[in-house]
Amino acid sequence: MNWQGKSASDLGRAIGRGEISPRELTEAMLAAIDTHAFGPRIYARTTRARALAEAEAAEARAKAATRRGLLDGVPISWKDLFDTAGVATESGSRLLEGRTPTRDALVLARASAAGLVCLGKTHQTELAFSGLGLNPVTASPPCVNDHEAVSGGSSSGAATSVAFGLAAAGIGSDTGGSVRTPAAWNDLVGLKTTLGRLPVEGTVPLCASFDTIGPLTRTVEDAAELLAVMEAGRAADLRGATLKGARFMVLQTVALDGLAGPVEAGFNSAVERLQAAGALVSRRAVPEVAEAMALAGPLYAPEAYATWEAEIEAAPEKMYPPVLARFRGGREVLARENIAAWQALRRHRAAWAAATAGHDAVLIPSVANLPPKQAALLADEAHFTEQNLLALRNTRIGNLMNLPALTLPTGLPSTGIMLMGQPMGEARLLRLGAAAERALA
Repeated sequence: MNWQGKSASDLGRAIGRGEISPRELTEAMLAAIDTHAFGPRIYARTTRARALAEAEAAEARAKAATRRGLLDGVPISWKDLFDTAGVATESGSRLLEGRTPTRDALVLARASAAGLVCLGKTHQTELAFSGLGLNPVTASPPCVNDHEAVSGGSSSGAATSVAFGLAAAGIGSDTGGSVRTPAAWNDLVGLKTTLGRLPVEGTVPLCASFDTIGPLTRTVEDAAELLAVMEAGRAADLRGATLKGARFMVLQTVALDGLAGPVEAGFNSAVERLQAAGALVSRRAVPEVAEAMALAGPLYAPEAYATWEAEIEAAPEKMYPPVLARFRGGREVLARENIAAWQALRRHRAAWAAATAGHDAVLIPSVANLPPKQAALLADEAHFTEQNLLALRNTRIGNLMNLPALTLPTGLPSTGIMLMGQPMGEARLLRLGAAAERALA
């Protein structure tokens, strides 16, 4: 069986039918990582011994008909901020060089208990504080559609490990768009979960008030299965999912401004296909979104800087200057400004809930811009800042409003459509996503 390009769920079914060996599958993926031209730019390190041991155990269970679930024996990648016992976890930063935890992150431990195979740790932007995927300190994975462009971040390696066929799926984190931006730019499915839905124990933090975990996959089914694995629960039932009668709202505030031409074309085409499949689409402005977006500065940067101030100021020269500047932007924010921002955000969240009530999901373009060239970003810090803010603009709406959000490929390269649901409404969102995926195919 040709495993490259197959979904994680399809690989799991093939293992269950005895058509593929977990050991052979894992060996093939490790060999592909070792020989791929971009392997060193995608993986910070592989966990070969662990992967082979987990694959052998999965193979034994498959032969004994004691598999632990659909994904038992399927090899996936993990962003380099998920702790792995005895293996360095550095969150893309020289500040954490050599940091080696003694225990797995809880979500990784749950995945291992479910029989999944850990291939290794993928590159990311420094301490997860950039949406572009550019990291000249360690490595910058290329976009699958343009090898001279960035891949999106901060879960850059997680996305490209899947897009280039070097993992069946990847696990990333999303604080302001770090799952959905690279997923959209690499034509993948990306799920941002509601804050608190998945435990962040054993995960290197950025802003605990916004940090979430999510999968980057080839299909919505894979996203549902991986969410279930990481929360030690049951996957959403996607059978019979339909768009007929589904009520969608296109958000007209902020999210449609200044879109790149292909992004706008991809989004409009996707909305038309959803309507053709039976969805009811309305359009509405929500002014509170713009007001919430203006609060990002006093909300994010102070917490990020407070979390990493000691490490940053001990060796600031180890950081890429634009990322260092983003962190230091939080040190002058007053406590009263941060508190006032949180008070305002709670009001805006209530207004959002009222404005979107009665809708099954809100639709926006996943990312407003297309992946910029790495060389141009490195040559001009102002260009880096401009493109980074644009890359995270639309995705950040979901973080600020504390929503689950799902990005799907539109069919045009590096463009996505995002469905935003209700807090803790991942199961409903995934069912809608499965139906939308079929409409967009």
